Amino acid sequence: MPKQLPSLPAKLKVENVPVSYSIDCRDKSTREINELLRQAIADGQEHIDIREPDARHNLAVALLRPVRVVFAGSVGYYCGGMMDGATIEVHGSAGWGAAESMLNGTMIIDGNAGSGVAASIRGGTVVVRGDAAARAGVSMKGGTLLIGGACGYMAGFMMQKGRIIICGDASDALADSMYEGVVFVGGQIASLGNDAVIEEPTAEDRAWLNEMLVTYRVPGPTAFRKVVSGRKLWNFDRRELEVWRAAL
Repeated sequence: MPKQLPSLPAKLKVENVPVSYSIDCRDKSTREINELLRQAIADGQEHIDIREPDARHNLAVALLRPVRVVFAGSVGYYCGGMMDGATIEVHGSAGWGAAESMLNGTMIIDGNAGSGVAASIRGGTVVVRGDAAARAGVSMKGGTLLIGGACGYMAGFMMQKGRIIICGDASDALADSMYEGVVFVGGQIASLGNDAVIEEPTAEDRAWLNEMLVTYRVPGPTAFRKVVSGRKLWNFDRRELEVWRAAL
């Protein structure tokens, strides 16, 4: 594929400065694809299109520069894990552990996501425009996970901080053993996890939710419920032993 030039305002156009670079994954191993990607980044490419990824695992892991990587197709397990500052777009679906342990950056998945999407992220934003499987956003330490559809069981399990938006339904054990995380749900909640309670969203919450949906072009519900920690599991108390037994 020839390199393409962006559409820029006339005063900003610079001749012979390509900003898009393509990698074709056909007949290449994961190692070869990642080596080509890292070399392109080292060469100063800022926008890299990766074609025919065919759901290969472990693509674009540990990207530490503010590069934009666009996958024209679905990716496998752990795509975008441990990155810091990159923007990854997946024009398809993603397997388990997408964006796991991300420090900062953005990952946008047009389709569905497998189990553990955005697990243990510390910052940045992960957007799943379709559905997410089980354990979405587990052990998050910060950042935002936006799910345009429904999600599986134990979403938000043991969240330390951060926010999850679920526009559709949430399955069982939502926000189980959560600490300072917050989960917003637009659809039905099958069951709350241990120590999770429902509050009314504030005006600031509603404004932020609307901003996120507009920014990432995700259709949302007319209203959300807000799930937070009841704080009974924050400190052990023998008088609440049965609560701890249920959690463990």
